[in-house]
Amino acid sequence: MANLKEIRGRITSISSTMQITRAMKMVSAAKLKKAQDAIVMLRPYSEKLQELIQNVNSSSDPDQISVYAQKREVKRILFIAVTSNRGLAGAFNSSIVKELNLQFQNNSQYEIEVLPVGKKVYDAVRRNRSVYANGSSVYDNLNFDAVAHITEGVMASFKEGKFDEVYVIYNKFVNAATQEVTTEQLLPISMPEETTEPQVETDYIFEPNKTEILDNLIPKSIKTQVFKSILDSVASEHGARMTAMHKATDNAEALRNDLKIFYNKARQAAITNEILEIVSGAEALKNS
Repeated sequence: MANLKEIRGRITSISSTMQITRAMKMVSAAKLKKAQDAIVMLRPYSEKLQELIQNVNSSSDPDQISVYAQKREVKRILFIAVTSNRGLAGAFNSSIVKELNLQFQNNSQYEIEVLPVGKKVYDAVRRNRSVYANGSSVYDNLNFDAVAHITEGVMASFKEGKFDEVYVIYNKFVNAATQEVTTEQLLPISMPEETTEPQVETDYIFEPNKTEILDNLIPKSIKTQVFKSILDSVASEHGARMTAMHKATDNAEALRNDLKIFYNKARQAAITNEILEIVSGAEALKNS
């Protein structure tokens, strides 16, 4: 049985750990509010922009379809995998790595490269996977321009035929306790699925012309989609870390309470033994 000094040391150590996990939870909760506001404001814009481009592009002549929407025989695929630079967020990072490995298995007949955004996924793939580029530095100063710079390189590679398909894998923010691992096709731009239901056709007026407008809107939409994925991941990270630190604090508190009970029992047993020794010594003196 551990002595009382060792038990007191463990209780003190766990109490210090609780202070750290509680502080990390509060920091993540504060950051979550800002990150959540950012993604909630960007989502409607990004979704409407994609919808607009899909509708306009689907109504265009085959010869006028943007190069970013042209499908070709798939030989090479690029996966943009988004994680964080830091850990202590539960299964937030490992779930992306797991999904990426699953995509490698399902697409083993193709040549695959990875663009890791986040040190955690970069460390997981740099030794045994083909890395297109390391985008982890985007978190040093996260803004649209930094993400656009990375996306422009991907778009240029797709346009030159280095990749036939591009996907982005990230954690989609649902709420503080829930994040969904999502794989979205980035390139070529997906067209709306054909349905038997009548669709309302929108008559657009293009100025100066449809081709020039699409040439400006499509790159912007692709950059916005990647930026949205990273903002989703940032909000998910803070939510996952807040939840993980909350559970860690609760577990530490339960362990500390158990140790306190164990300490009190051990202390009571030690006191009882001392009393018995005193009584036995007094009885021995009486009989001598």
